Amino acid sequence: MIVVIVTGANGFIGSAMVWELNQKGFTDIVCVDSVDLETRNVLKNRKYSQFLLKDDLWPFLESAEVQEQVTWIIHMGACSSTTETNKEFLWENNTYYTQRIFEWCTKYGKNLIYASSAATYGAGELGFDDTTDPETLKPLNLYGESKVLFDRWAVKQTETPPHWYGLKFFNVFGPNEYHKEFMSSVAFKAFNQVNEKGSLGLFKSANPKYKDGEFSRDFVYVKDITTWMSELMEKTPANGIYNMGYGKPRTWLDLANSVFKALGKPLTIEWLEMPESVRGQYQYYTEAKTDKWLKAGMSPSKWPLEKAIDDYVKNYLTKQDPWL
Repeated sequence: MIVVIVTGANGFIGSAMVWELNQKGFTDIVCVDSVDLETRNVLKNRKYSQFLLKDDLWPFLESAEVQEQVTWIIHMGACSSTTETNKEFLWENNTYYTQRIFEWCTKYGKNLIYASSAATYGAGELGFDDTTDPETLKPLNLYGESKVLFDRWAVKQTETPPHWYGLKFFNVFGPNEYHKEFMSSVAFKAFNQVNEKGSLGLFKSANPKYKDGEFSRDFVYVKDITTWMSELMEKTPANGIYNMGYGKPRTWLDLANSVFKALGKPLTIEWLEMPESVRGQYQYYTEAKTDKWLKAGMSPSKWPLEKAIDDYVKNYLTKQDPWL
């Protein structure tokens, strides 16, 4: 019996990872989330053995049977809002909760994958290199700070889980993100806007270095993310922090063109003034450096932006989503 615990399992990347594990034949999965299945259930077509609310994880982990049977914890659960202003809430949910999981995995010799974030890189003044000392990074918001605090702590530990990986997710999009509302991807928002209005609203640039629509992001499809996490479990490369991005930045106009093309509609952009509230923490450019990942013998992305958007729109957003 191989038991995997997935936190954040009733959310976006967590539920996608449960889907990936099911495809690999894993069904002995303990799903954990802060949102109960009556409030939201993106796991209704998944196979798993048990569902726990996040605070119930701790007594569950005290069981001798659990301590023997668990092999991996895939910790995707967190407050993912980049606009959250409650510092203690973020520290408790994103930093301290992850420390407790890391310590449990260390004590009982279990393997760990946890979600860090590209938000730890801040404005990118030091680049987006996963070999950069996290002590030097300067996130632009409290969410990024809560993530980098854990990264800083983790890399200093002399006693660790046998295999542990902190994953810096860039701009992830894909099936099962529908509940994220304002935190959902631009790809998902673009699909809805174009369907409803026939046009897409994009922010004008507030930075003279970038033209309207030409600031860029490292967009990465969730199917690449789950493939890579599964690959980590199989290949177990060197412990540490790894970027999870496509490895090449694409502009907002590239993404917009892909959405309109997938819908068979002409490109129509409505240019919007960037709100003052986000100007000071807006990232104009992100690019995941993937050298460390590739040198470890791990696979490159299989989903370039155009192919990923086409799959997302045609196979999920415009039909009954088979992942639900």
